[in-house]
Amino acid sequence: MTYRLKLFFKILLTSIFILCIPIFLVTSNVRWVIDTPLLYSYGFDKYDTAARTGIERAELIKAGKLFRDYFNNDQELLQMRVVQNGVLRNLYNAKEIAHMVDVKDLVQGVFDTQIYLGIFLATFVGLGFLIYRLKWLRILGELIALGGMLTLALVVFVGLLSLIGFDKLFLAFHIISFDNNLWQLDPRRDMLLIMFPEGFFFDATMWIVGATVVQAGILCLYKCWIWMKKLRLKI
Repeated sequence: MTYRLKLFFKILLTSIFILCIPIFLVTSNVRWVIDTPLLYSYGFDKYDTAARTGIERAELIKAGKLFRDYFNNDQELLQMRVVQNGVLRNLYNAKEIAHMVDVKDLVQGVFDTQIYLGIFLATFVGLGFLIYRLKWLRILGELIALGGMLTLALVVFVGLLSLIGFDKLFLAFHIISFDNNLWQLDPRRDMLLIMFPEGFFFDATMWIVGATVVQAGILCLYKCWIWMKKLRLKI
């Protein structure tokens, strides 16, 4: 293999590694937000879901667990039976259930992406140690810091867009993510939107943005330390 070809592959692999860092962090935080019971209880309390739906808080918490289980199992259709206004009933209509099949495909795609990227990143780091030994620590620190800075730039940009016009961003997300109109539900009648209003998803997005910014900031610490060290030498 010629020197130029080796250099090309080095640049290609390191660029892919850096690009994978923000995607891995975001998908990891999406997974955390979807799987954490805290988001559901927080959202149900904040948006007074019990009063708006006629479903007691304990039943809403049960519904949240059913959602989390659904996203992590092999069940095709969402079975949501809870007590509403004193009656045990199926909560969602056929259109809502069909839409949740699409949502599950999307969510599991995010989960799979996180796993595959995690394997790639771990393999890349491991191979680096095999090839460069302890010298790899300095190189890895640089690459991780670059990935952290890229993550900060992208996530802060998306966060600002969300603060300025989340409704438009949310609409664009649905148009891009789904190839049918099942997501076009009625917020006055369809229980899925009554339980999970747009504000719920805005909060979830801010949780993802906040967690990713903190993690990316930690990844940038090595670069900050190098800059501070150089600054002290100049002084």
